[in-house]
Amino acid sequence: MRSLKTFLLGVFALLLLLPAAYNRVVHSQTQKGDPPTGQANVALADDDVERQCSIDTEVTPCLRCPIPTEAPTGFDDKTIDENFVPQEKHDAHRATFEVRDEILPDGLGPVYNAQSCAECHQNPVSGAVSQITELRAGYIDNPCDPWGYDCPQFVDPPGGSLINDRAVDRRVDPTLLVANIQERVPPLHSAGIDRPADVATTRTSLNLLGDGFVEAISNQTLLDIQAKETNENPNVHGLAIRVPVEENRNGRCRIGRFGHKDQHASLLSFSGDAYLNEIGITNRFFLMENTSLGRSVANFDFVPNDPNLPCDDTVTPPGQRDFCGEDNERDIDTFTIFMRATKAPPRDRVIAATQDAQEGEKMFKEDGCAICHRDTIITAMPNTVINLGTFTVPPALGNKIIHPYGDFLLHDIGTGDGIVQNGGPKTRFFVRTAPLWGVRTHTRLMHDGLSLTFAANTLPFASAIKRHGGEAQFAADKFFARPLSEQRKIVIFLESL
Repeated sequence: MRSLKTFLLGVFALLLLLPAAYNRVVHSQTQKGDPPTGQANVALADDDVERQCSIDTEVTPCLRCPIPTEAPTGFDDKTIDENFVPQEKHDAHRATFEVRDEILPDGLGPVYNAQSCAECHQNPVSGAVSQITELRAGYIDNPCDPWGYDCPQFVDPPGGSLINDRAVDRRVDPTLLVANIQERVPPLHSAGIDRPADVATTRTSLNLLGDGFVEAISNQTLLDIQAKETNENPNVHGLAIRVPVEENRNGRCRIGRFGHKDQHASLLSFSGDAYLNEIGITNRFFLMENTSLGRSVANFDFVPNDPNLPCDDTVTPPGQRDFCGEDNERDIDTFTIFMRATKAPPRDRVIAATQDAQEGEKMFKEDGCAICHRDTIITAMPNTVINLGTFTVPPALGNKIIHPYGDFLLHDIGTGDGIVQNGGPKTRFFVRTAPLWGVRTHTRLMHDGLSLTFAANTLPFASAIKRHGGEAQFAADKFFARPLSEQRKIVIFLESL
């Protein structure tokens, strides 16, 4: 009997581990009723899975709540608080963020987009934005349910919607006749993938500076913003989605806030996902190498994938794995601490002080732009437990006033690319409101980077504001109804952010 119980417990444990290990395999769409994968490249096939996932409010009650203080800002590579992360450690963490991984000994690839975090996040300092984009694609099928709902459906290509731009071409065994593993948007006839992709898009790299404050926003605050927006204008329907937290995959969720699809809720989950999918480094959350459009990459993997590779240290956070794959030094933890200690993007004080910028900000609000591009959010109180019990908000991040000019919710403004990630089929045309803090450093605008200006109509690409339709159509109409002199002032305001 004891052996039977042991066997059943082992089977149960294996079943629990399968969703976490199921990374970009040949058929990557989850089936109806399956739990969401944390991998964030895999389409969730059922909206109910996300909608029914329970969350914490993350609100710490207080009788006499202290007055919130402004979060520190700056493009100066400084830590937000010496008592949180000393400057010397912050500099060391930034150096790890900037290190270029190699095929040997690090395990770069075999399919990847960059060799370091800073390749995609460095303007004007490490952790910010860049001109780099990633590529996603997929299929649209139409298997409607008996009631005619949930169709058409987005379906991942073999290996997931992320199409990596780079690949290792050196073979472990040169005597094996194996075709190259470079990915591309389907079709890839030489790999037997003859069906062309129905949707494909670029996605811009995102700013990470100040994201420690974003992580410290409570679930309840985001839900309150969602409710408030519709009350402020019935055209606006912000969507807060519930996503897993890789640090504690206990069947519960947190409100997503990171990524163009809000596919992650914690910086550590984001770091683990990015280290695998952008650089090709397996880690304790994602121990399986990505395929190349469903094809094996084994003969290109010079650091063979081993889910039993231990971490260098012997200290494992509660509820997390003892094995680190290729990330034996726990770089994903270093990336996370670095991001949590970065200052939020500052405004350009010279431009912000001008009368044009100040009048432009007033008109920006009058036109309804600030309903989604919210100028002020306050983080959770210090000592609030977030991320499903795995992180406690420190004083450096708690009860802080931030000015992201965003709401961290999903919206349909007519520019959605049709790609589904952690949010289910209903999010196919939804994208996260772009936080406008630091937008003056962005040379390519909107989620796909295809808008090159705020408002001018003389360039071959449509301007960012003119592309605002759907929920934001009313605001764009108000902007373009203004005389050019007033439009100019709003753009000057945006240039100060």
